[in-house]
Amino acid sequence: MTVARTCPALFLAAPASGQGKTTLVAALARHHRNQGRRVRVFKTGPDFLDPMILGRAAGAPVESLDLWMVGETDSRRKLYAAAGAADLILIEGAMGLFDGTPSGADLAQTFGVPVAVLIDAGGMGQTFGALALGLARYRPSLPFAGVIANRVASARHVEMLAAGMPEDVPFLGALPRVDEATLPSRHLGLVQAGEIADLDARLDAAAQVIADTDLARLPGPVRFDPPAGEAPDVPPLLSGRKIGVARDAAFSFIYPENLDLLRAMGAEWVEFSPLADTAVVADAIYLPGGYPELHLSRLAGNRAMKESLQAHASAGRPIYAECGGMLYLLESLLDRDGECGTMVGLLPGQARLMPRLVGLGLESIDLPGGEVRGHSFHHSALETPMTPTCSGRRRSDGQPGEPFYRLGPVRASYLHLYFPSAPEAAAALFLS
Repeated sequence: MTVARTCPALFLAAPASGQGKTTLVAALARHHRNQGRRVRVFKTGPDFLDPMILGRAAGAPVESLDLWMVGETDSRRKLYAAAGAADLILIEGAMGLFDGTPSGADLAQTFGVPVAVLIDAGGMGQTFGALALGLARYRPSLPFAGVIANRVASARHVEMLAAGMPEDVPFLGALPRVDEATLPSRHLGLVQAGEIADLDARLDAAAQVIADTDLARLPGPVRFDPPAGEAPDVPPLLSGRKIGVARDAAFSFIYPENLDLLRAMGAEWVEFSPLADTAVVADAIYLPGGYPELHLSRLAGNRAMKESLQAHASAGRPIYAECGGMLYLLESLLDRDGECGTMVGLLPGQARLMPRLVGLGLESIDLPGGEVRGHSFHHSALETPMTPTCSGRRRSDGQPGEPFYRLGPVRASYLHLYFPSAPEAAAALFLS
C-alpha cells in the first residue's frame, strides 16, 4: 500500500509580477542547499527562464506544476516523488497569487501547501498591512503562511510596515534591496542563467541576506498524498529514432519533461548548436524557442548550418519548430532596431520584433494523436503567405489562438507545447 509522505514545503507568491519572487525563491534554495539540504524547486505555469535560475540555485532540475497544462494527477505525482527525495520543496508562483485560471492559489490549495506572499514595499507604509489583509482574507480556505516585505529602505521602514500589520496576518520578515543579488532581465523575462557570468555570486549574496532573517528556518511539514493509480505506460513510438535538439544561447526554451518523454518513447536525442555547429545529422530535428533575435548576425552567417537544415528537409525528414525556432526557419528576421538577418528559408515570410508583447496565454491544439497543451509568449509579429493547417485554442475564452503551419516535412508554430499532455501527438511531430 502506497502511503502519504511529508516534507517541509512553501508556496512563494506575490500580488503581481516584478515583486522579486524568483530572487527570493533562488535565495531560499541556495541557502538551504548551502546547509546541506536536498532542495526541489517547482515553477507554476509555463516558464523557461526562471527555472534556469532556480535550478542553478537548488542544484537540481526545475519542473513545471500546473493544474491545466501539466494536470492535477501529474502535478501530484511530481510533488509526491519530490517529497520522498528532498528535505525541502519550494514552489514559485506566476504573476499574482490569484491571477489566471487555474491560478497559483488554486494549485497551492489543491495540494495544501502554505502560501507566503512577497510584497514590494518600496514607497509603501501602513498600506502594506491593508494589502496583506486583503490577500490573506480574499480566499479564507487558502492555507496562508504570511507576508514578506521586499526592497525595504531601512530599519525604520520595517517598523512602519510591521506597525500597520493586522494581528492575525503573520509578518514573516523584511528583505532589503541588494544590488549584488539582483537578477538582470530583458524583453522575455530574466536573462538566461548561462549568460550571467557572476550568477553564483549573486545567488550566494541573496542567500546570505536570507541567512540573517527568520526566513532561513525550514517551513512546517506538508502531507503529500500519492496519485491515484500508476503512471500510464509510454508507447515506444520513437524507438530507434535520432532527434537533433537545438540547444545554445539562441535556442533554449524547452521543458525538460519534453526531452524526458522523447527518451521514454525510445528516441535518442542529441544536442546541436545552430550558432556554432556546421551540420546536424538526425532522423528528425527539434528547434525550440529562444532568442534568435539576439544572435541575428551569427545565425545568418552560419551558412553551413542553414544548408544542412535545408538538405535535411529536402530529404523529407521532419523538422518541428516552436516560436523562436520557427522564426529561424523563415526567410528573414528583423530585430527591434530593424536590423535584418537572412534565416534558413524553409518557411516563406519574415518576422519582426515588436515593442510590446504580441502573444501570451495558455492554449491547446488538436494534432494527429490528440490534444496537446502548452502556451504562447512572444514579442514578434509574423508575415507569411502560408495558410495554417489548424490553430490553437485559447484556454481563457476558447477562441482561436496561434496558427500551426505544415509545409512539407516542417511543422511550426508560435506555441510551446508540453509533450506529456499528449505523448502520441508529440511523437507524430517527429515522424514522417
